[in-house]
Amino acid sequence: MNVCGKNIKINGRLVRVARLDGDKFEFPDAPEEILTELRSCGNRIDLFTFLQRFQEPVPRFPYPTEWDNLAVLPVSTFEHWWHKQIRSYPRNRARQAEKRGVVLREIPFDEALLRGICEVYNECPIRQGKRFPHYGMTIERAREYAGTFLDRSIFIGAFIDNNMIGFGKLITDAARTQACLIHILSMVKHKEKAPTNALIAQAVRSCADRRISHLVYEHFTYGKKVGDSLSHFKEVNGFERVNVLRYYVPLTSLGRVAFSLRLHHRLVDNLPAPLTSTLRDFRTSFYSRKFKTLKEA
Repeated sequence: MNVCGKNIKINGRLVRVARLDGDKFEFPDAPEEILTELRSCGNRIDLFTFLQRFQEPVPRFPYPTEWDNLAVLPVSTFEHWWHKQIRSYPRNRARQAEKRGVVLREIPFDEALLRGICEVYNECPIRQGKRFPHYGMTIERAREYAGTFLDRSIFIGAFIDNNMIGFGKLITDAARTQACLIHILSMVKHKEKAPTNALIAQAVRSCADRRISHLVYEHFTYGKKVGDSLSHFKEVNGFERVNVLRYYVPLTSLGRVAFSLRLHHRLVDNLPAPLTSTLRDFRTSFYSRKFKTLKEA
């Protein structure tokens, strides 16, 4: 759905929530224009949500807000990041990747990239203890999935003998002052070569070369989950948690009720943290046993 020249995604069945496609790097300067079109578009939309730039901690607009968070890395030069912003472990891992033959480079959006994406995504049906939703990726799905915002995109690849073993995508904001790192993924079978650490290093280098002042790596924490391995990975690579304002604008009576009762969040986000931790452990154990059975079959 296109509104005011921007793509809008709508999620949810009971409570339908609309947001900008790529709302971690797309920021509406005139949200009222978008709201006017959403109200008259003919589709039921209960809430519209958008982020304010993390550089602006004070609310700009008169709408209800909640705190969200991003993982943000200030970028000046690659050398400053390498020597001053990261710990020894990720530095050694990036060196290890180079010693084991991993080559990093920026790559064009072409058929070779799409084939490489499919090979990486289709390596394993389980990742981080849960079912991987992009397993079974096809060329056409990869083209649609990775082909957004191409005029503002930077693709980076990790290669062994010209075979792609990992990739990442950077998308800049309209002003090209920050870049968001998305779709970063590496092959499990090459984990000992540390390709993900090498991809982070290349992402920082790509930003520094373009004088992009901040690199955003999605959220720092998700929901009530704190202290997990992904947050630790971001922290040791120099990323910091930055709290940002997220606006929620009710467009229907249901939207107003849903916002007041926090029904616009996932059910799991409203559960106590100890219970969600137990459920994640159970999920990890279940999929580990199931995947082991599949491999042995």
